[in-house]
Amino acid sequence: MKPFLLLATRADDDVADAEHAAVLRCGGLDEGDLVRVRLEREPMPDLDVDAYSGIVVGGSPFCTSDPEEEKTPTQVRVERELSTLLDRVVEQDVPFLGACYGVGTLGVHQGGVVDRTYGEPISAVPVTLTDAGRADPLLDGLPDTFSAFVGHKEALTVPPPHAVVLARSATCPVQVFRVGENCYATQFHPELDLDGIVQRVNAYRDEGYFPVEEHQQVLADLRRTRVEVAHRVLRNFVDRYRR
Repeated sequence: MKPFLLLATRADDDVADAEHAAVLRCGGLDEGDLVRVRLEREPMPDLDVDAYSGIVVGGSPFCTSDPEEEKTPTQVRVERELSTLLDRVVEQDVPFLGACYGVGTLGVHQGGVVDRTYGEPISAVPVTLTDAGRADPLLDGLPDTFSAFVGHKEALTVPPPHAVVLARSATCPVQVFRVGENCYATQFHPELDLDGIVQRVNAYRDEGYFPVEEHQQVLADLRRTRVEVAHRVLRNFVDRYRR
């Protein structure tokens, strides 16, 4: 089998390693089935997209909608490299799944508007499939409404004109969209279970996702939630595109 490719941008080693492990677990992949590139550490290598079964972009502390003058040189480089890669990915309709940060990268690349209108606090939210989502193989086996973990400062306000919206939540009108037949992005995190999101809350407690004084309350609220099927998105992606 050709491996899948995980493009990551998390500088915290523990969080980055946990994300990698979660993609392996939720995708049903062995270690050798997933190549990881940490873009926050090194420039994008010269990639042959045909060498991979599919490409996964993990979440990120970067926000596409940050003012340009506030972006670090690393963020500027990563955005430029991902945009260049997406030129090829979209043109060739390469299997692509962007989780959270993928909405910003793929959405902006394809002409959508990403801003802070529909940010969602770290929580579990009900995600509802659209008619198109109920028919899409990426979401096969998911109920019409399911819980998923979110936590994002930005989101799509206006989808790309040719995108197909597959799922939404009450507080975020685009939770999943597709471009072409094989390029997807989710606003929620299909790789996260409770332990994973608790780790991220602790790692990013000072990064503006919630008031610091609410840290323990955020954790308590999360521990009362049940998120059980959102990970099927990753498994469906792997099962559909492994080759």
